[in-house]
Amino acid sequence: MRIEAEKKLFTSDDMLATIRRFDPKDQAEVRMVVLEGLREHFGFLDPSLNPDLEDIQASFITKGDEFYVAENDGRIVGTVGLLFGEGRARIVRMSVAKDHRKRGIATALLRQCIESAAQRGFREIWAYTQPEWPDAVSFYSGSGFEQLGRDEIDLHLRLPLPERRFRGADR
Repeated sequence: MRIEAEKKLFTSDDMLATIRRFDPKDQAEVRMVVLEGLREHFGFLDPSLNPDLEDIQASFITKGDEFYVAENDGRIVGTVGLLFGEGRARIVRMSVAKDHRKRGIATALLRQCIESAAQRGFREIWAYTQPEWPDAVSFYSGSGFEQLGRDEIDLHLRLPLPERRFRGADR
């Protein structure tokens, strides 16, 4: 089942952005935004560790997952992937261009993920992030995620979604 999301406008005090589904024409810009964020965090980059970014359409969309972008003035300034499986949705590739951070873009992308997961009937969203990435940990914690575990690399964070009731179900 594929649920079509409309373009959603997001405004903050000083900018207007559109949250929309990934389009194959976005490929190069999306890859750049994500890789620049990784390079900034780690201080170096091994592109071979990110094969899913070579073809987002094949890595996400054709597998039934979703990928969204935030666009401002014709430029991709934020990204997020949403994987479906194991009874839950999982956020991946959340990234916001450095010059567009702290303006609510990640929150708008997260809201899109929550809406998409809920529409598909998922009851929780997970995100994995490294404890050495304090801005990401703070973002997810501040958004209501709780830590439920960790592995040798990542913290495992979970956000329960409210149960959706369909109109007319009680009639």
